[in-house]
Amino acid sequence: MNPQDTSALSPADRLNRISECGLCISCGLCESVAGTDRVRMAVTPLGHLRPVVVGELDHATVDRIYDTCPGTRVDGLPVRLIDGDTRSDPVWGPYRRMVRAYAADPDVRFRAATGGVLTAMALYLVESGRVDFVLHAKASVEKPTFGERHLSFAAADVVAGAGSRYGPTATLIDVRDVLDRGRPFAFAGTPCDIGALRNYARHDDRVDDLVKYWLTPVCGGYMPPPDMHAFLAGLDLREEDLTALSYRGYGCPGPTRIETRDGRVIEKNYLDMWSEDAGAWSLPFRCKICPDGIGEAADIAAADTWPGGAPTWEGQADDPGTNAVIARTAAGVELLEAAAAAGHLVVERDIGPEDMSLYQPHQVAKKYAAWARHQGLRAAGEPAPETTGLRIAALAAEMGDDFVQGQKDGTIRRVNEGKTREPTPTAV
Repeated sequence: MNPQDTSALSPADRLNRISECGLCISCGLCESVAGTDRVRMAVTPLGHLRPVVVGELDHATVDRIYDTCPGTRVDGLPVRLIDGDTRSDPVWGPYRRMVRAYAADPDVRFRAATGGVLTAMALYLVESGRVDFVLHAKASVEKPTFGERHLSFAAADVVAGAGSRYGPTATLIDVRDVLDRGRPFAFAGTPCDIGALRNYARHDDRVDDLVKYWLTPVCGGYMPPPDMHAFLAGLDLREEDLTALSYRGYGCPGPTRIETRDGRVIEKNYLDMWSEDAGAWSLPFRCKICPDGIGEAADIAAADTWPGGAPTWEGQADDPGTNAVIARTAAGVELLEAAAAAGHLVVERDIGPEDMSLYQPHQVAKKYAAWARHQGLRAAGEPAPETTGLRIAALAAEMGDDFVQGQKDGTIRRVNEGKTREPTPTAV
């Protein structure tokens, strides 16, 4: 059986298959596409945020979900945005300009995850009136390890949402309602979120009419809830004990800061939580097969600038934070330069793909491995994301047959060991 063929399944089973096969990334778009009377994002017994079928689904609706879900379809930058001024790198994709930059406001720079570029751009867009609001994620009040979708209409709202969220976040959970407002906005989301909304634009013309700017961080993934629970247990904490959690920020990268209901404040160094040397790094399966952690479908992608891909223990106290910024489109370049001219950004210097690879070697490795891992999934009878415009087959071919076979075999082994699977989603 073709692992991509779900025609023999019921509509509900087809939707559940995305989560069961480890492809869901929790963006929430399926709830908006299907409607809350049929699909609702809910926390499962394992702690994941997943779509749960609550009403009668039809195949046409599930077809649309499969065509828009970033777990099943990942495309590069829309062809209409690529022209003679666009350059392309085999790994880093289409771009018009790459720079090192940071937020001109020292408070924004300090508060943000790295150099504050995305926050500064969002501030500029709102304060200049170029958009009416920004759709983005911020820390969840009810579940601090998670993020939640937020609309920022004013500068204070934008700043309140600064900083990375390394937990599940359904940023697109009500995007049709957001579009119903009929007001121009900017979208700041993960590369998966950006890709999902680009996919949905094929089904709703309002997306391209109303989303004026597409902003994303270069993404290394997020911590699966079971692993976050284990991290908290090591601190003698449960998730329900938390009132606030900041994964990073207030420095570069800044501490992981936990506030509890009994008034305690616990801070851990970034490397205590995330470094492979510390044994804490983990990723959802979908992140391990990601073909686009670098935001190829965005106008602007911003990344960390640590040579080798991670901060050093010694260097964190003196690092004020600087982003590597990829402006992929004409709109992205114009926004970058306008925000700098308006005093919201400081551009240090131009850089190139070789600098990006120095700062983000793990993204390079993942890009070369993605196609072979997808082939391993298919060989094991599992579905894999359909991709276009990401060059991953050509990159894999550069590595040779032994590399490709090794990645395929490793993926098949993970499938056979059950490491790619989740139970059918049910709400707690």
